[in-house]
Amino acid sequence: MKPRAAATMRADVIGAGLAGCEAAWALANRGVDVTLYEMKPSKKSPAHRYNGFAELVCSNSLKASRVGSAAGMLKEEMRILGSLIIEAAEATAVEAGGALAVNRTDFSDYITAKIRSHPHITVVEREVTAFPEKNTVIATGPLTSEPFADVIYEKLGKALSFYDAAAPIITAESIDMSKAFFASRYDKGGADYINCPFSREEYEVFYNALVTAETAPLHEFEDLTVYEGCMPVEVLAKRGADSVRYGCMKPVGLTDPRTGHRPYAAVQLRKENREGTLYNIVGFQTNLKFGEQKRVFGLIPGLENAEFMRYGVMHRNTFLNSPSLLDSSSMLRGSENIFFAGQMTGVEGYTESAANGIIAGTNLARILQGQAPLALPATSMTGALMKHISTENENFQPMGANMGILPEPDTHIKNKQERYEAIAMRGINDLKEMIAR
Repeated sequence: MKPRAAATMRADVIGAGLAGCEAAWALANRGVDVTLYEMKPSKKSPAHRYNGFAELVCSNSLKASRVGSAAGMLKEEMRILGSLIIEAAEATAVEAGGALAVNRTDFSDYITAKIRSHPHITVVEREVTAFPEKNTVIATGPLTSEPFADVIYEKLGKALSFYDAAAPIITAESIDMSKAFFASRYDKGGADYINCPFSREEYEVFYNALVTAETAPLHEFEDLTVYEGCMPVEVLAKRGADSVRYGCMKPVGLTDPRTGHRPYAAVQLRKENREGTLYNIVGFQTNLKFGEQKRVFGLIPGLENAEFMRYGVMHRNTFLNSPSLLDSSSMLRGSENIFFAGQMTGVEGYTESAANGIIAGTNLARILQGQAPLALPATSMTGALMKHISTENENFQPMGANMGILPEPDTHIKNKQERYEAIAMRGINDLKEMIAR
């Protein structure tokens, strides 16, 4: 469909999460007057607690920083595209080895201040319950309010759904450091993680408690479809005795200073704030009852007396059957410049959602200015993700950044790290060339 140029330089964005903030920022920085609708603080989803924009619900980590990784490659592309989220993350970062992790309240406050002070952005604090007519980016996320989700469902047909879970957060002072130790895997970066090592006997006791623990009921829905990227630890554990030991409890790259050997299994804790007073139990997204979390996770060496500042929670996420609805610019096919952005489109992850918001906002701005949408190179991570959500696929599932969705380099490189670095630099350079044209 040929884009229809609008008469005025005005647009709406619905939702002030990661994708919505990026979309509003991209539009406003291109001279478009933006009205940003956000239902907080008067109404929050079951998973949201903070009044600020771009609230991080699950983890406080934006994953790896190294450009030769999928996550690092995407971050570099977002910098090139003028990302507000990456700017905020770097300004509010906490130590996390080779990852980019943030103090989540500082991160939200930084973005909120930037958005509210932009001369081309007007924030309206109310819930939207009607489907827009034109010139809008819908970025209400996987936790879209029920009234608006129903409107989207009626307008577009069946949406797919899955469940997402968040990990617990505990106080640093409640960790028994006589049993735990600071280190990053393979000593990459600083010693930024607290590691809780298990002997085989300790692991078996913990594992048996985990797989028999009582979970919280999910009364609203009968079918439990969990996306692999946020699989509750107890669900993963039930796949086999070694499932978590090869997953979130893998001991590789760690040496227990008490024994001088690699532990049988290990749980890692990551800083939740810059001060290091709070720690997130990495990979321990869960739907266990709160009392069961305290009992079972108290079997982790060093966490016997852990003080929980937030228990793990589980909530429903929804996403569109985007390949049948959206084109490669993230616009709803056949619409008058209605774009969808963020995790509801089927990109999975913080940075993936934000990158999608940049593209949606940029493309709407370009159309309003009489230009064609960006033709992203397929070699870029951003382009590959946009291709994933717009290419017909009867088994469509959410997708995060990964090297498997990118074309192989022209020449074969045997070493995986060198191959990934070559793939990343090729995509980044191709994106730079596209923007320069």
